[in-house]
Amino acid sequence: MSILNKGKHKHGRLHRRVGMTLTALVAAVSMAFAPVAMADMDGYDISNWQCGIDTATVPADFVIVGTTWGSGGVYGGCLSNGVNTDANRQLAGAINSGKETGVYHYALGGDPETEAQFFVDNVRGYVHKSVLILDWEAADNAAWGDKQWPRRWAREVKRLTGVNPIIYTMDSGYWQVAGMETELNCGIWIAQYATNLVTGYQTAPWNIGARGEVMRQYTSNGSLSGWSGRLDLNRFRGDRAAWRKYANPDDKGTASLPNVKPTPQPTTAPTVDLNALATRTIRGDFGNDPARRQALGSNYAAVMDIVNRRLSGSVGTVIGNSGGAYCVVVQSGDTMGAIASRTGRTPASAWSVPSGDINRIWPGQQVCYGGSTASSVGAHVVTTSHVVTAGESLWTIYGATGWQAAAQRNGLSYPYIIHPGQVLR
Repeated sequence: MSILNKGKHKHGRLHRRVGMTLTALVAAVSMAFAPVAMADMDGYDISNWQCGIDTATVPADFVIVGTTWGSGGVYGGCLSNGVNTDANRQLAGAINSGKETGVYHYALGGDPETEAQFFVDNVRGYVHKSVLILDWEAADNAAWGDKQWPRRWAREVKRLTGVNPIIYTMDSGYWQVAGMETELNCGIWIAQYATNLVTGYQTAPWNIGARGEVMRQYTSNGSLSGWSGRLDLNRFRGDRAAWRKYANPDDKGTASLPNVKPTPQPTTAPTVDLNALATRTIRGDFGNDPARRQALGSNYAAVMDIVNRRLSGSVGTVIGNSGGAYCVVVQSGDTMGAIASRTGRTPASAWSVPSGDINRIWPGQQVCYGGSTASSVGAHVVTTSHVVTAGESLWTIYGATGWQAAAQRNGLSYPYIIHPGQVLR
């Protein structure tokens, strides 16, 4: 096979672009597994930012490896021309240590048939051995919101391999893939986090089964022995035989597949410390929307209510200018909706922000309401350090007017690669 990688997402995935090809390599690997049937299984997924991970020793029932991005021309970490150059080694370590495996394609929203063909061409040596998966996320995805795109991709993969793929998406994006369970016999893999606290494997993750999904990713802050970084942790709702049914549907195994019939979203959540989450939100631990919304999950509204109440005493200061604009300095945890609400100057869309997009603001910026010169507020200013998360780039963190200064400030040069966990100033 010619390999082949995965932000979250997260779950976005950080990368950069440039060009190069990968030679074909079909690994003949033995698949000897213990005959003991298991109930639900625990595993992790990795991308181009876990280069060098020893999948043989990091504990798991299964390992899912990101293999391809788009249809080429994408770089970052061990990703070269859209292919994870470490994937063969990562998969071999998992297979040789008795783990089940999956391979996924990260959608960039180009032509879906072309991206499906690129994926299959690069993972052909793992077809019928590993579960085939589409990573359908908002980050870097030009087709996000197009419900037909993942369906066309899945049909093409089925045509080329005879295998119905599993579709990964965050819970908030489920509406785009809902129905694929019955329309195309595709399993659904949902990402939704109750909190962003460090955790190991969980036997009953929050909301598991709420969408009738076959698998749930419940954290991107997982901690497992054998790897010093953080990992995406998952719970598969089935045993090894069920997993292999997804990888090789022609195998006449007797295992029951997990129930994939969608069920209503639960209305209750586990007890969490909302005040602690609000403190972390104000501190900037969860970034800005949409990353903050995904990290907080169904706690988002309650946490933001606490955040807004705490910050309500600080309504900003009037910055004198010839246009008479009312300007506020953005604080950690702020949204334009919160600023507009607490200052009584609504709607939020009437405010001017440096990026031009009211959903993209940063601590330290001045945002202004009214006045003829409101649109001429100063350039983006960052007064605190920033810890990079998967899927971010200098542009998404600092905006079009600030990323070059940030690169210079942090000693970065072309191709300006940054890594999850890296601290920027």
